[in-house]
Amino acid sequence: MNTQTLQKWNKVKLGDVAEIESGGTPSSTKSEYWDGGDICWATLPDLENKYLFDTQRKITPLGLKNSSAKLLPINSVIFSSRATIGEVAITKVETSTNQGSKNFICNPAKIDYEFLYYLLKSKVEEINNLASGATYKEINKTVFSAVEIEIPNIPVQKQIAQILAVYDDLIYNNTCRIKILEQTAQTIYTEWFVNFRFPGHEKVKMVDSGTEFGKIPEGWSVGTLSDLVEIRKEGINPKVLAPNTAYIGIEHLPRKSWSFTQYAHASDAQSNKLKFYEGDILFGNIRPYFHKVLLTPMDGICSSDIVILKAKSSKFLGLAFSIIFSEKFISQATTTSKGTKMPRADWNALIDHQVVIPPSEFLDTFKSVFSNFNEFAQTLNTLNKDFQDCRDMLIPKLITGEIKV
Repeated sequence: MNTQTLQKWNKVKLGDVAEIESGGTPSSTKSEYWDGGDICWATLPDLENKYLFDTQRKITPLGLKNSSAKLLPINSVIFSSRATIGEVAITKVETSTNQGSKNFICNPAKIDYEFLYYLLKSKVEEINNLASGATYKEINKTVFSAVEIEIPNIPVQKQIAQILAVYDDLIYNNTCRIKILEQTAQTIYTEWFVNFRFPGHEKVKMVDSGTEFGKIPEGWSVGTLSDLVEIRKEGINPKVLAPNTAYIGIEHLPRKSWSFTQYAHASDAQSNKLKFYEGDILFGNIRPYFHKVLLTPMDGICSSDIVILKAKSSKFLGLAFSIIFSEKFISQATTTSKGTKMPRADWNALIDHQVVIPPSEFLDTFKSVFSNFNEFAQTLNTLNKDFQDCRDMLIPKLITGEIKV
């Protein structure tokens, strides 16, 4: 690769190189549009990775037919265009989407889908500035189609995409390793604290707890989440902080994952925020985001749409995080949430969530196991952040032709 003055590439509009389709949502009151469906239906949480192989929800052929959703072919590029603008993914299965995205079916004679993926990532800020709306910012199809881009010929597009993909492959491999650590830690939590199959459990007498847990090991007790954590409510003006202080919005929280590399800075925050500290637990407090849970690796500030939980003791941290990360807790957050337009978690109910608490020496054992997994995951997250920074530094230089391939 050689650095050079900006190349003169072909200037075109996005609508000239790809067919742009909007999505749609089948009626939620029609069970026949959803039950037993096998057609992928992508929403924002499905766009967290470069490639989309599956979706959390599926629709039926009848749901597809009776909505404005379209079936996108493999290698289409999905761009979130509403509320959270700028999540991008490439479909690796035939997929439909909701109306929160604009979907690009590339003309292979004009643009390579991998190149378009990186090009769109490089233009998120520009596209976001074109969005409008009172409640949610959104960019419509007409405006999107008119966005001007400069592109080289197809062979050069493919070369550029291949260079950038090396970084994404490294990130993907590390993310898979983090996923294994996460799943292993959660499996140990379930075995020890839900099924009570921990080392030496055969020698421990089981006694009736008189609670929903039934019989629990002798010497253990049943308490509530409030025995393990307390809610931290420390407001702060971002202007008094160093500009590079980490700022975590609800959009930055990972969804059911220990992978964490995306955050902004205090200089990006426009109003008072909440202060958190390394080792606090962050929980997305609006119903679509209850699956967003993070054990913070640094000090920083976060959105008021996030609840901060502080462990009352370091030995409680791994157990508290595992409980809050569990599907059982997230399900309770969903069923007890309050509000109509944007339901929020009811922490008066959640703080009373029943938990099983083992003796102190057992908590120390789990703390050690959990900490080892978490430290390894954080090492991999740091590597991924470095890879992302290198990739993101290269994207604008390669996409514009400043660096010649």
